[in-house]
Amino acid sequence: MLILGGATQAVNSFAGDVRDGLGKAGQKELPSKYLYDDIGSALFEAITRLPEYGLTRAEERILLEHSEAIAEHLTAHGMAVELGSGSGRKTRQILEALARHKSMTYCPIEISSVALASCERELDDLAHVSILGFETEYLDGLSKAVALRKPGDAVVVLFLGSSIGNFDRGPAEEFLRKIRQTIEPGDTLLLGTDLEKPLAQLIPAYDDSLGVTEAFNRNLLARINRELRGDFDLSRFEHVALYNARERRIEMHLRSVETQTVTIEEACFTLGSDETIWTESCHKYGRNEPEEMAERAGFKCVAQWVDVEWPFAENLFVAV
Repeated sequence: MLILGGATQAVNSFAGDVRDGLGKAGQKELPSKYLYDDIGSALFEAITRLPEYGLTRAEERILLEHSEAIAEHLTAHGMAVELGSGSGRKTRQILEALARHKSMTYCPIEISSVALASCERELDDLAHVSILGFETEYLDGLSKAVALRKPGDAVVVLFLGSSIGNFDRGPAEEFLRKIRQTIEPGDTLLLGTDLEKPLAQLIPAYDDSLGVTEAFNRNLLARINRELRGDFDLSRFEHVALYNARERRIEMHLRSVETQTVTIEEACFTLGSDETIWTESCHKYGRNEPEEMAERAGFKCVAQWVDVEWPFAENLFVAV
């Protein structure tokens, strides 16, 4: 069963954010959440299978090896709410482990209807797990899901992958505080954090040899063309992935290869030659940072599991 969000409101928000982002006097930027329409979500799923992108495999190794240990912390939990489920592929291990202790309601939250449908197909064979999906923004979906919890059931929020890294560090902690305000003491958050690693390992993960990440990034312009009557010529932009050492993050940009003017719903925007549109940030963390973030956001970090091959941490926070 899927609960669908308001399509008109979503398009209006998209249009407003695009106008604001491209109309900036300085660095032009577009919110990374708009990368994940139906086509973008499918492309990102392909990215997770590329040899250069070790992050998803690292998380899958952690969940495969430690899902039962994670579940031992969560025996009173009857609901799992996943922020940005994608296809749900990597969630299977933890749901199977949780359902061995107690029947579960699983609530995937996605802004892509295709991702939600894929998630249902991936997971609808799980015993003792019922699925209730929400096609909406993270916090709106979380509020709706936890309102449906059964008496006596604790909730675990799953925020896997490196999704927290898409936020700047201050807004990331504010987002964690908002999660904490939405749930109850004793509820938990399982948070994935990509850890710092050599540039030789990082850059190819965001600029792969097959050009899938490039297609994923360019699709944002194609989406604007499809949904907002834009006239971007995708051949006049190139994908750029660079590392910002001061902020400890990968930045994805779309660079204009020449001076050009684009029109979006009758509004015109000019980009200079070599000017970029910043589309996504992927912050990297030190191993001890999640514990410090937890304390500032109203949680306590009670456990951490780390993959060594591709440095990545799964962190279990308890709401205090």
